Amino acid sequence: MTKERSSFSGKVGFVLAAAGSAVGLGNLWRFPYLAAKYGGGIFLLVYLILAVTFGFALMVTEIAIGRKTGLSAIGAYRKLNKKYAFIGWISALVPIIIFPYYSVIGGWVVKYLFEFVRGQGSAAAGNDYFNQFIAEPVQPVLWLAIFIGLTALIVLLGVEKGVEKASKIMMPTLVILTLGITIYTIVQPGAWEGVLYYITPDFSKFTVNTVLGAMGQMFYSMSLAMGIMITYGSYMKKDVNLETSAKQIELFDTGFAFLAGLMIVPAVFIFSGGDESQLNQGPGLMFSTLPKVFDSMPLGGVIGAAFFLLVLFAALTSAISLMETVVSILQVRFHWNRKLTCLLVLLGAFLIALPSSLGYGALSFIQPLGMSVLDFFDFISNSVLMPIVALMTCLFVSLVVKTQLISDEVKLSSPFKREKLFVVVIRYVAPVFIVLILVSSVMNAMGWITI
Repeated sequence: MTKERSSFSGKVGFVLAAAGSAVGLGNLWRFPYLAAKYGGGIFLLVYLILAVTFGFALMVTEIAIGRKTGLSAIGAYRKLNKKYAFIGWISALVPIIIFPYYSVIGGWVVKYLFEFVRGQGSAAAGNDYFNQFIAEPVQPVLWLAIFIGLTALIVLLGVEKGVEKASKIMMPTLVILTLGITIYTIVQPGAWEGVLYYITPDFSKFTVNTVLGAMGQMFYSMSLAMGIMITYGSYMKKDVNLETSAKQIELFDTGFAFLAGLMIVPAVFIFSGGDESQLNQGPGLMFSTLPKVFDSMPLGGVIGAAFFLLVLFAALTSAISLMETVVSILQVRFHWNRKLTCLLVLLGAFLIALPSSLGYGALSFIQPLGMSVLDFFDFISNSVLMPIVALMTCLFVSLVVKTQLISDEVKLSSPFKREKLFVVVIRYVAPVFIVLILVSSVMNAMGWITI
């Protein structure tokens, strides 16, 4: 089966596809409001430190596991040690849970892009427009179907023809659009206050929660602990420089997250009179606040359309990686052909996504742990399963297969320049931080603490 697996054509294809996985909605709405919530510049500094240490170590580990075994998460852990195959099964659950509800949000993006393209940006800027839209019984489901269909079409074409080619087009376009809107935003009157807040570290605002918030965002943003980087690593050729690729992926992801914040935070400062509370809206920051910003700008309809096109590209590149991971897992496990597997994943994900899509309207009475269905799936995947998978991976590499196995795989294509950092982080630093994240996230969700 391994011989039949397709692969990326080379380093550029791998880096762009993996960066496409990392860059997504988490960068565009989650990173900016977390940066605002946890002190602006100090959050950026902490996030950067964590990304180049813990994030780098775990990304190298997952890519190396994938390339060494040539298998996706479930098969990879089983091949390395049969007793620990359960780690692969738990990691496989993450994209299976995330992909459906992520597609719901992707559908919202397609809807807003459609409205701006047809000149209805002012209507989309209405105070109750977003809440009324997501409460409807038909429209959100229709846009969900369109988004998930687009994702499936790209994945159906395969790794080199579909995922890699799409990423080679989408990722550079994403950067150009982001830069353009960012430059437009920061030259507007009143933007500089927001820029300074966002880029200037204020150490008086540093707390433990700053570290926890940055670490949690890193999992979400860099596609760690969900089997994606293992899957992408399994498509990586042996002569591609693994360490350099990992550094370039995290640089691309962190750079884009920084630009997204530089685009959004000053814009909200401009049109809210510096009201920082407007930044703490999660998805609402994008769908409720920014249409108002665009509506008050010259050429706001054009800028809004460009922005939501940018968001759609970001959402699609991440959704592609989520679906590709699920498809890969099922192909290896059941030996199905790619077309059949893509069709089954498409139908299954759509059905699983329906409760999340209808959770703000027809099914709003369903409130697990006091959350909407979509928020509940987000909590289970990002705040519970991902830290568990990351912790198990660190312990598995440190105590079972040993860090030398990862180092040897990296050294097949180049010297491992940051090997000492990798070993220290995986063995000692990462497990402590992961436990703190897991415990604090669960206690926060249960209402025992507030972070």
